[in-house]
Amino acid sequence: MAYDDENIFAKILRGELPCHKVYEDDLTLAFMDIMPRADGHTLVIPKAKAVNMLDVEPDDLCDLMRTVRRLAPVVKEAMEADGILIQQFNEAAAGQMVFHIHFHILPRWEDQKLRPHRAEMEDADVLAANAEKIRAKLEEMG
Repeated sequence: MAYDDENIFAKILRGELPCHKVYEDDLTLAFMDIMPRADGHTLVIPKAKAVNMLDVEPDDLCDLMRTVRRLAPVVKEAMEADGILIQQFNEAAAGQMVFHIHFHILPRWEDQKLRPHRAEMEDADVLAANAEKIRAKLEEMG
């Protein structure tokens, strides 16, 4: 599958669509999922063009994973979660819906089930508040 420059994450990277940004560096961007499966559901994407794990350049994947590793404990602490689920899907048959490689960081609590995938859009104020919690914890934890 060829990379599609019109996918939603490419549009976010170009500034054509807004996002609730959590973190950004020269190589990656992290932002709130607008249809979260759990409060604090964060997406991490590379700025490099890649559809998924099957075509991403190894160095780009390493950069992406550094950001996932940096943010996972921050998201857990910020959301006061019991654990963290990291997900990554490859191809439609495996559940991939946006064809720009990305990782999901999902806070998990012992007594809560995940909401259905693509269930409903979260209120923008809730997303903004969760993004702020995570950014504040990132600043605190370094």
